[in-house]
Amino acid sequence: MAMANISHLFSPNFILTPTKTTKLFYSAYHPRQQRDFSVLAMASSSIPLNNVEYLEREFKGQGVSFEGIGDSCVVRMRLDNGSVASLMVPSGLITSYKAHMWHGSTVELLHTIVLENEDGGVVVRGGMSTDFECRSDSGVTWSPSTWVLHDVRGDAESSIEVELRSSDSENMVELKNIVSLQPDALYSQVVITNSKSSPLLLMGYIMSHLAVSTPDASFAVGLEGSDYYSKSPFISDFSIIPPEISKSKTRGVFQGLLSNLGRGDEAKMKSNFGEIEKAEGEEKDNYAQLTEKMSRIYTSAPQEFTILDRGKRNSVAVGTTGFDELYIFSPGSSHEWYGKYAFICTGPSAMLKPIVLNPNAVWRGEQILLNPNL
Repeated sequence: MAMANISHLFSPNFILTPTKTTKLFYSAYHPRQQRDFSVLAMASSSIPLNNVEYLEREFKGQGVSFEGIGDSCVVRMRLDNGSVASLMVPSGLITSYKAHMWHGSTVELLHTIVLENEDGGVVVRGGMSTDFECRSDSGVTWSPSTWVLHDVRGDAESSIEVELRSSDSENMVELKNIVSLQPDALYSQVVITNSKSSPLLLMGYIMSHLAVSTPDASFAVGLEGSDYYSKSPFISDFSIIPPEISKSKTRGVFQGLLSNLGRGDEAKMKSNFGEIEKAEGEEKDNYAQLTEKMSRIYTSAPQEFTILDRGKRNSVAVGTTGFDELYIFSPGSSHEWYGKYAFICTGPSAMLKPIVLNPNAVWRGEQILLNPNL
């Protein structure tokens, strides 16, 4: 696929900045008063979901703007301090997070590419995405593929919150993706509600492609002492995977793992993307250089760690809540600097150990990208 020149979706703004160490604080989810308006209702009405004029009028003054691109709508959140985040509906992909820096300008912390497919359409990959699969005791599976904009809360002075929703055909399983832009962080929280009379098994992850100069200049800081498993990279509609990595070995990650549940611990470690090796021990280096190709699930990682990029003199603190696993993928340093594969992919996951969600129960998981460069 060829690169498409669609720069208005995101901006590859690379600026060299010094870093400083910042403690990562987590914000609990506090439901706010719901508006009567819901674009979920618009989905069944005559009003199109990308009716930009309607959305601009409805959410005027809340720090958001809308742009229709084909069948998609780009939602932009902008705070008074200069921080900006963009996401797309109905895909739910967060394409950009430009964080305000100490020197007064912004730096793009997410790595996103725009490709043109064989049919001349546009494919957007990278950024921050959410991928989950829910399986019932009868073996029926469902994954959210279409998100609708449900509400916008907050203001440009303090924080902006955009709520997306997706549900199965019977409306018995509902996923919310609550994206919150704050002056020093971007939050993506997934809330899954099981209204069925039987439990659900949940597998999935929240994944961020973090922009770096090159993996050779990047370090994972704070993972010393964490156990990990080596595995093939996760594949989704938004993954950026180098061509030398065989996609045939990475498809069907959910199906493979879920089909082995209940067959013993050894069987749980097998999937269609290959067999996960036994734990390779602990991470020995507190400043683990990401030069070599690697794809790992850490099973005892702390709730926060840092990706340090010495090439850009920049860092991003990554925090998680609600998950027991942490995934890190580095494409290695055999690619062009500041190029298509200049990223580190990371995020919380529930892939080795699925989450059991009981009837009428709610589960929450979150990823936080904190900007410590203020």
